[in-house]
Amino acid sequence: MQKIRKAVIPAAGLGTRFLPATKAMAKEMMPVVDTPSIQFVVEEAIASGIEDILIITGKGKNAIEDHFDANISLENNLREKGKDKLLEKAQSTTIPSIHYVRQAYPRGLGDAILQAQTFVGDEPFAVLLGDDIMPSKTPLTKSLMDVYEKHGMGAVATIRIPKEKSSKYGVIDIEENLEEDVHSIRHLVEKPSPEDAPSNLGIVGRYVLPPEIFDILRNQEPDAGDEVQLTDALEILNQTSPMVAYEYDGIRYDVGEKYGMLVANIEVGLQHEETSEKMREHLKQLAKDLKKA
Repeated sequence: MQKIRKAVIPAAGLGTRFLPATKAMAKEMMPVVDTPSIQFVVEEAIASGIEDILIITGKGKNAIEDHFDANISLENNLREKGKDKLLEKAQSTTIPSIHYVRQAYPRGLGDAILQAQTFVGDEPFAVLLGDDIMPSKTPLTKSLMDVYEKHGMGAVATIRIPKEKSSKYGVIDIEENLEEDVHSIRHLVEKPSPEDAPSNLGIVGRYVLPPEIFDILRNQEPDAGDEVQLTDALEILNQTSPMVAYEYDGIRYDVGEKYGMLVANIEVGLQHEETSEKMREHLKQLAKDLKKA
């Protein structure tokens, strides 16, 4: 069983849900309190034991590369002023094991992952989507890697979703339960209507995939929106290389949409040493005001 050493983080989306903020700013750099959302994802990959990371970027995403690179002038300024804690924070995001490649056209998640083939080679690899921040004592990516090593199959992360929201997710058709939280997959259905959804297990943004996925993605026809859908490619892969679904029951912040980003800022703010006390008092007062309204 090959060790999983590499991870791919697609970050080439236009971020139109957050306009006008994303007109001149990478969506992935939008902060949760004081940390860019993509940093949470990178930190999860590293905490899972990933050795090399490839971020798929696009036009206007240079700030991502700058964030994970050294900023000598900033570091010198902080050092001269004796701001050691801030210097440590700035240096902690300098990560040389991150590589970059551009997706030239926004042709969907499947096409973005296809850009990683040269980087991945013939190894299994992890995929972490930047829209999902999922803090957990055991990183979700590490749990998927453990499932892959135990069962020898590609793995997708899933959560229980309300049936009425199935049209927003890829949904798993469960074949059998291998463990309490691991299920073999009969089919993967992309955004089914609630009445057609085969279960309430929706796919979320973490995967461990075999390299065979690249041949499927390369030969896959784009959908009506001219996008190559990853879930459709996984459905084809599953017929020849069966996969499993890992059921995650921890916290998930969907920072790819406004409400999820707001919730993430509130809940992370309640844990942050610089904001927790003021945030708690503000929310208590706000709750009282809302109750009166």
